[in-house]
Order: sequence, then C-alpha cells, then structure tokens
Amino acid sequence: MIFDTIKQEIMADPMNEAYTKKGIPPLFKASPNARIVIVGQAPGRKAEETRLFWNDVSGDRLREWMGVSREVFYQTDRIAQLPMDFYYPGKAKTGDAPPRKGFAEKWHPSLLNEMPKIETIILIGSYAQKYYLNSDRESSLTETVRNFRRYLPKYFPLVHPSPLNLGWLKQNPWFEEEILPALKEIVAKNL
Repeated sequence: MIFDTIKQEIMADPMNEAYTKKGIPPLFKASPNARIVIVGQAPGRKAEETRLFWNDVSGDRLREWMGVSREVFYQTDRIAQLPMDFYYPGKAKTGDAPPRKGFAEKWHPSLLNEMPKIETIILIGSYAQKYYLNSDRESSLTETVRNFRRYLPKYFPLVHPSPLNLGWLKQNPWFEEEILPALKEIVAKNL
C-alpha cells in the first residue's frame, strides 16, 4: 500500500534518523477513504509512547468537540491524522517544543494526494493554520477561528483543545455556541 511506502520513506529520511534508530515510527494515520483530516501540532510524549495520537485530556476534549466516541475516532478510516510533525519534538520552556520546520511541507502533500475523498481539513492551533492558510488567515488565532466560515468547506480552524486554553474558552463563549455545532455537523456529515 502507498501509505506503507511513504511511512518507510519518512523513516529513512535523514531528518528522522534519530527517531528511527530508537525504534520510534512516525505517528500519523492516512486512508484512501478519509473524508476529514485533523492537523495538529505534533504528538505529545504520551501519544508517542502509546502510539495513539490525541491520547490525553486534549484528545478527550477534541472528540467531545467533534461529537465522536473514542472508538469511532480511532477505528474509522474516514478520519485521518496528519500532525505538523509525526514525532514528539521534546519539551520547551512552556509545554512541548514546536514541530520541526519543513516537516509538513515535505510529507503532507504526498499523503494528501493519496486521500482524494477529503472534504475538510481541521486545522488545530497556530502552526497548522499558518501553514495551510498562510496569508489568508486573520491577524490572530482567535479571529481566524471566529471567522471559520470563511475557510469552509476545505478548512476548519480551531483553537487547541488543551486544558491550558480553558481561560480562552471562558473569554470566548461564541466558540461553544457557534463553532462547535458547525464542527459536529461537518463531522457527522462525513462519517
């Protein structure tokens, strides 16, 4: 299968040599039947250890936002996972380090090319939005998310579902009132 070939190419890439030598494979999920792609930052430590993306409190919140169960989220071939980097980047001063520059540019196009049924790419956080929306995004992440309809049906920008964003969610009640019903509707339509 083409995705296995791409996975081997990713593992053989000198950029990923340190991970491959440690026996750490790239963490992504792709399917020719995928209708939705979730683009987040990069796997966290727990995701890398368990080999399950979004396997934490943030993932629980994301699944709630999408209106899907844990089982559906992991078992359906209609949801693909292409983080901006397929490897845990390590710790930074606050939270995890950012995804490596150039990773998504190198690997996302070939993977997306093999998923012709994609209807919507969910862009979680500023790294995904900067890469995919580029100069089309608003002046802030908040405004980009607030104006999500502008990017539909191809893209759906979201704030990260991290518990660190609880303050942001309280300051922006429109997110739960306007954004989440629209997200659930798109997800349900594509599953």
